Amino acid sequence: MDNKTTSFDPHHGHYEHPENSSEYTGLTVNSGVSQPPCVNPYMKPRRRRTFTPAELVEGILKGDVTMLSRAVTLVESVAPEHQAMAREVIEKCLPYSGNSRRIGITGVPGAGKSTSIDVFGLHVLRDGGKLAVLAIDPSSERTKGSILGDKTRMEKLSQHPEAFIRPSPSAGSLGGVARKTRETIILCEAAGYNNVFVETVGVGQSETAVHSMVDFFMLIQIAGAGDELQGIKRGIMEMADGIVINKADGDNVDRARLAQAQFKSALQLLPAPPSGWQPEVLCYSGYYEIGIDEVWDMIDRYFQFITDNGFFERQRREQARYWMYETIDSELRRRFYDDPDRAAALSNAERLVLSNRLSPFTAALKLLGEK
Repeated sequence: MDNKTTSFDPHHGHYEHPENSSEYTGLTVNSGVSQPPCVNPYMKPRRRRTFTPAELVEGILKGDVTMLSRAVTLVESVAPEHQAMAREVIEKCLPYSGNSRRIGITGVPGAGKSTSIDVFGLHVLRDGGKLAVLAIDPSSERTKGSILGDKTRMEKLSQHPEAFIRPSPSAGSLGGVARKTRETIILCEAAGYNNVFVETVGVGQSETAVHSMVDFFMLIQIAGAGDELQGIKRGIMEMADGIVINKADGDNVDRARLAQAQFKSALQLLPAPPSGWQPEVLCYSGYYEIGIDEVWDMIDRYFQFITDNGFFERQRREQARYWMYETIDSELRRRFYDDPDRAAALSNAERLVLSNRLSPFTAALKLLGEK
C-alpha cells in the first residue's frame, strides 16, 4: 500500500485529502470549514482609564486597594509624566501618613523570611488593624527582570482581606531595597495600614537603606547552616534591634539554642545602639508557629521603650532628613547623565581613560567641573 500524504491546495486554501483520488471509489472526504481568526475581529480594544491624582488620593484615603496599587505603580514608574503625578499624590497623602509601625525584616536567603512574614502578619491581624507587606525582590543584573514571587510563599496572608502584599523589584539599589519603597510606605499608611513590613533581599551587603525607613529592624538567622561566624557581621548586627533564629524545631532546637548564645555574646561586644535599647536574641519556628508570641512581645516592648524615651519621633525626623539628601544625590546623578551637552565630553573622557592617557579620578573631576 502506497503512503499517501496530505497536500496543500493553494487554489482552495485548504489541504487536499488523498482519499478523494479516483482510485478510492465511493470515498469522499469533505474539506471542512476554514479556521476562524484567533482574535475576535469585532472586539474593540479596551483602553485603561487614567485617573487623576485627586481621584487616586480620594481612593487611597477610602482604603481602595485598586487605587493604592495604581498609585504604587506610578511611584515605581520611571516615566516623567508618571513621576509628576506620583509626587502630587504623595504630597497630598503625606498629612495622613506616619501612623504605623514600620518593621524591616532581613536575613540570608533561605532563612525563611517570607514564611515568617506570613505567620507574623496573621498574628498582627488577630489584634485588629491592617497590614501592608512590601516584599523586595532581587533584580537580574543582566536582564533587569524580577520574578516577584514572594506573594506565593505567603499563602495565608495573601488571602486575608486586611492584608496588602506588594512585591517590587530591587532594580539594583543598595542592599536590595527598591528605590521608591519609602514613598510606598507613605501611601500605605494613608490607606489605613497601621502595620508595614519591609522584606529585603538579604544578600549580605549594606542594609542601610531599609534601616533608614523602618522603626524596628529584625534580623532573621538560621542555625546549623555552616560556620556561625558567617552570621556575625558587625555592620548588620549593629543595625539590628532584634535577632530571631528561625527553624528552631525538631532536631535543630539544640543548634538554634547554641546559635542564640553565640549571638548574645557577640552583641555584648558591640557599642550600645542610639535608642538605648538592648537588642534581644530569640528562637522560633515559622513553619510550626512556635515562639511567635515571644517574638512579638519583644517588638511591643521595643516600641513602648522608644516611645517613652522620645527616640521614636527623633528617629522619624532623622530618616526624613536622610531621604531628602538621598533624593538630592540621586537627582544630581540623573541630571548629570541626562544632560545632552555632556554626552560628548563623557565619551571623550571615557576614551582617554581606556587608552590610559588620563586617570579615572582626574577625568571625573574635570567632567564635574565643566559648565
